[in-house]
Amino acid sequence: MHFYLHALRFCFIAREEIHFAPGKSANILRGAFGTIFRRLACPPSCPGARLCDARATCAYARTFEPTAITPGPSGVHDWPRPFVFRATHLDGLTFKPGTRFHFDLNLFDTQPDTLTYFIRTFAQLANEGLSPSRAKVELISVATLSHQGSPCATVYESGAIGPCQNLPLALDLSPAPEPVTHLSVRFVTPTELKSGERLTPEPLFSVLAARIRDRLSTLRQLYGPGPLDIDFRAFGERASLVRMTRCAIRDIGLTRRSSRTGQTHPIGGFVGEADYEGDLAEFQPYLQAAKWTGVGRQTVWGKGEIELS
Repeated sequence: MHFYLHALRFCFIAREEIHFAPGKSANILRGAFGTIFRRLACPPSCPGARLCDARATCAYARTFEPTAITPGPSGVHDWPRPFVFRATHLDGLTFKPGTRFHFDLNLFDTQPDTLTYFIRTFAQLANEGLSPSRAKVELISVATLSHQGSPCATVYESGAIGPCQNLPLALDLSPAPEPVTHLSVRFVTPTELKSGERLTPEPLFSVLAARIRDRLSTLRQLYGPGPLDIDFRAFGERASLVRMTRCAIRDIGLTRRSSRTGQTHPIGGFVGEADYEGDLAEFQPYLQAAKWTGVGRQTVWGKGEIELS
C-alpha cells in the first residue's frame, strides 16, 4: 500500500530585490498562481470550472476547484487541493539581484499534464513578479526529490521541460518491520488539528494519527489509486492506546490577506515538539508520509509540516 506524489524543487534567480516576510513565504509564492494557472489551462471563453463541460479533464479544475468535478468522499465538504508548499526556510530573507533561492512543492495529482502546468505557471509567475512588490525573478530549474529530500533528476532547465524521470515518488505505508516504541514529532510550521468540530489544544496521538490517516486516504481517493484499504475504526482504536509523554508546543498567530478579495484570514497554529510512547510500528510510515503531505487545516499554505525522529 503506497502513497504517490511528485516531490519537486523550484530554483530561481532574483532579477530584482525580493523579500519574504516572516511566516508569509508560502502565501507570497501562492500569490497569483491560480489566476495564471487558469489563464494557461483554460480558453478565454471558459465560463468557470463549475459550468465548464471539460471540467472532468481540466488540470485547473482538478487542482483549484476540485469540488466542481465529481462527488467527493463521504464527510468531506471542502476538497483538499493536491499540493503543498515547503518554503519556511525563506521566511524573513531578502535576495538581492543575481542571487539564487529555491522552494519545494509536493504535488499529489500525479497526472503528467498537471506537472507540466505547474512548471509553466511558475515560469510565467516569475516573469510577472513575486511578492506584493511584484519583484521579477527567473525560474532556472525544476528537479525531482528523493525520499531523503535531495534533488535527483532535472525536469526543467533553460526554459525547456524534459522527461519526467523517477516520478512519482512512492511512499510505502506498510508497518515498520522492527518494533517502534518511542517517537518524537516536531511541528515545523503552525498546525491546527480538529477533533469533531473543535480545534484541539494539544496534539494527542489519537487525533494526530486520525487526521493523517484521513488526509492520506482522501488524497488517494481524489487524485490517486483510491482510498486506503484499511479498517479505519480499528486503526483509530489502536492509535488511542499510544500515550503522549511530552508536549512542548506554543501558539503562533499569523494572518494572510487575499489579493483577490482583500479579506484577512488567520493562518496560525501551534509549533513545537511532542513525544509518544506505545506500539508505533504501524503508525511510523503514516507520520513519515505526513512530512510530505502536511496534516491539519490549511496545508496548502504550508501549515501542518512535521518532522519525525
